Amino acid sequence: MKTQNYENHVRYYPPHHFVFYPVVLILLGISLYYTFKADEPTLIWLFISLLIVLITWVAFMLRQHYALGNQNRIVRLEMRFRYYLLTNRRLETIENQLSFGQLLALRFASDDELPDLTQRAIAENLSPDEIKKSVVHWMPDHLRV
Repeated sequence: MKTQNYENHVRYYPPHHFVFYPVVLILLGISLYYTFKADEPTLIWLFISLLIVLITWVAFMLRQHYALGNQNRIVRLEMRFRYYLLTNRRLETIENQLSFGQLLALRFASDDELPDLTQRAIAENLSPDEIKKSVVHWMPDHLRV
């Protein structure tokens, strides 16, 4: 597996991103074309266009909602555990000073960097992107959806 870092840490699910969405966009384009250009009744094509948009929206929301909701809980627990192992202090005491995005970004920090980078993120109110760019020894997360 390719070494993960800031530039390549975003993951794609090929059937969803490179098959489903392009097919949906093509179908939507065809249905919109027939809605405005065809000589036949356009109401059915307008309905088909709206149906395609609805199906796409529902597919996107369901795919994201369940997987990410569960993973967010797991990441939060993982970070609490790592922080406690490294510092012998509970992350919960300072966790409310971090946004969830900051917490997600901190998970890429190595064990050596995590305690100091956590304190720096709080002190300087670093954005998640700034935190990721500050990581010297990237800990990959190949399992995130």
